[in-house]
Amino acid sequence: MTTPTVRPLATADLPGLLAVQLACYGEGFVESGDVFARRLASPANCSLVLERAGTVCAYLAAYRSVRHKVTPLHGDFEAVPHPDTLYLHDMAVLPVCAGQGLARALLQPMWNAARAQGLRHTALVSVQGSQGYWERQGYAVQPLADAAQRDRLASYGEGAVYMVRGL
Repeated sequence: MTTPTVRPLATADLPGLLAVQLACYGEGFVESGDVFARRLASPANCSLVLERAGTVCAYLAAYRSVRHKVTPLHGDFEAVPHPDTLYLHDMAVLPVCAGQGLARALLQPMWNAARAQGLRHTALVSVQGSQGYWERQGYAVQPLADAAQRDRLASYGEGAVYMVRGL
């Protein structure tokens, strides 16, 4: 089996990313190539892709933000003047690659880079029953006090929760 390569997500990876996204989430949570292209152009972007033998097997869409700020589904990565949080917007692994440690291969370098940049937290929105997975990674549910952020969280549908972990 070819060793996977983890590197920054690039525009050329979008067709592979979209294929992984569709395989993992179904059409209800699929975000368009245009949305991802805008995110890649954001100065806050720090997304990664994992490929093996030229095929995108997994990706982690992430950016530098602030704690308690939620990116709505289909929303852009908004740069902030003083980020303190690594926001993990979306991570997916091709189902045929599940159980091979690919998610961890994306998360660990992302957390290390965030620490090196002085970020103190990492946050995400858990959807589609993934809360237990994220709890095993050290994340905990955290309520959102701000009504606008709760509205953004609601864009993910019933059962979505905001979660935070210290770095």
